[in-house]
Amino acid sequence: MKNQELAKIFNEISDFLEADHIAFKPFAYRKAAIALETMEENISEVYANGGIKALKNIPGVGLSIAEKIEEYLKTGKIGYHEKLKKTLPVNLEEIIAIEGMGPRRAKFLYEKLGVRTVAEVEAAAKERRIAPLFGFGGKTEKNILEGIEFLKRSKGRLLLGDILPKVREVRKKLEALPEVKKAELAGSLRRMKETVGDADFLVILSPKAGPGGAGRIMDFFTALDGVAKVWGKGGTKASVRMEEGFDMDIRVLPARSYGAALQYFTGSKDHNVALRRIAQDKGLKLSEYGLFRGKEMIAGRNEEEIYKLLGLQYIPPEMRENQGEVKAAKDGLLPKIIGYDEIFGDLHCHSDWDGGSDSIEELAAAAMARGYRYVGIADHTKFLKIEHGLDEAGLEKRNSHIDKLNKRFLSEGSDFRVLKGCEANIMPDGSIDITNEALRKLDFAIAGVHSNMKMEKPAMTRRIIRAMENPNIDIISHPTGRILKQRDEYPADFDQLLETAKKTGTILEINSCPARLDLNDLNIRRAKAAGVKMAINTDAHSADQLRFIEFGIAQARRGWAEIGDIVNAQPLQLLLECFKKD
Repeated sequence: MKNQELAKIFNEISDFLEADHIAFKPFAYRKAAIALETMEENISEVYANGGIKALKNIPGVGLSIAEKIEEYLKTGKIGYHEKLKKTLPVNLEEIIAIEGMGPRRAKFLYEKLGVRTVAEVEAAAKERRIAPLFGFGGKTEKNILEGIEFLKRSKGRLLLGDILPKVREVRKKLEALPEVKKAELAGSLRRMKETVGDADFLVILSPKAGPGGAGRIMDFFTALDGVAKVWGKGGTKASVRMEEGFDMDIRVLPARSYGAALQYFTGSKDHNVALRRIAQDKGLKLSEYGLFRGKEMIAGRNEEEIYKLLGLQYIPPEMRENQGEVKAAKDGLLPKIIGYDEIFGDLHCHSDWDGGSDSIEELAAAAMARGYRYVGIADHTKFLKIEHGLDEAGLEKRNSHIDKLNKRFLSEGSDFRVLKGCEANIMPDGSIDITNEALRKLDFAIAGVHSNMKMEKPAMTRRIIRAMENPNIDIISHPTGRILKQRDEYPADFDQLLETAKKTGTILEINSCPARLDLNDLNIRRAKAAGVKMAINTDAHSADQLRFIEFGIAQARRGWAEIGDIVNAQPLQLLLECFKKD
């Protein structure tokens, strides 16, 4: 979609401007990028239907940015962007992906050392040419090398949140073909893994397809917009490489084998090996074509009958990783994991009071449209000046605004409620950047680490524990601090954190932002086993980002979480009882 391409350009423009120490403008372009990334409508269609005027109705898009969108849609590039690239001829996107390497540092290294790429930055660091520079030093140089190694490990995979909208659009197009009866995603996408290397489509032919139906599907698939290379094309299979750097495969299957193929191409390799062993022990053979007793096919049309004939409970796709789910299914002990429609409200939303794109009213309307019963406004507090964090007075004004809004809802006969919250910063010593008096006036308080990520493990552990011991902090946001494909978890003893969370009644967040998905699935299982409650939140900075909740729920399902483990899978009164009482 053009949305993502434009968002990438606007983020790059923001980076170039930030590198030049230009104020305000970088934030405007970043805000427009967020709006484009998260909107579900195709920007090309928005422009075709309403021109510049329609573009200006997008949150964060003014006349100047609308004109640049129009320029891109007409010409495929933006002149302003091309000019900026010439003034700083470095691969900025690549370099600033290194943890700790912002646009200003990237420009500084280019000016001092002439480095343009990650490879050149790595060479300079290994030759000890970065440490002597002002503002860097040996520790920073070491961190740069560690960050580059992390990038290498992450290479070749895309974020689930980036790839899923694209492949769903392809599936929608496939389903619209008269030759297609059904199209489904398989592989790691169906398991909702946090990063994905490719996309697999399984298709059943329509009875009306007629001769050559499968071939016409192959022709359509290999000619899709965005296909950069066709790896292979046969009568019922095809494989392509997309411009974004991932592969897509398609298979056309007979209806009688569809369930078997869906099972085979969904589960991890180890999960499938475990199932084949069970089949062998029963004198059966399991393959992508079906479940067989000798030459007789006894199951294959749907997955449920395969699991049943193997003596197993049906295992949801998200759990098929061979991490104990097969034994649990055999023993009848699979948990009833949380469903995608069982969240009552999102507790971590940023409004335009702290630099988010949308007003509290707009966030509330979007939450109600999703069927939520409440929404938590968790604006940043004063330490995060870059996010326009609120001080005590600003928080007081915003609280009054929310009180008036709730009174209005009540007068209109609505029981929907906006909850007063914040996302405070946990300072290096574990204190909170806003007073306890201000925190006590809220319905709930979130706190998170947003700075000094490279502390030693004992110090980072003590830092978070002290925040948990604060009787006014209810939730710890993105508890391990990782950012996918950018930085690893910060050092902390997670077992000690779980012990303290359980003792203090502190809730841990499952952050649904596609770049975070923190907690990860294994830590969710550890929290569940420790009896620690969790909240699935989006960390939304615009109303459109409320849809990210799907990714957090998927992560919770991968971590075997049930409704009882998730505080915001409860109605309002039960939720409020989960918060601490100072």
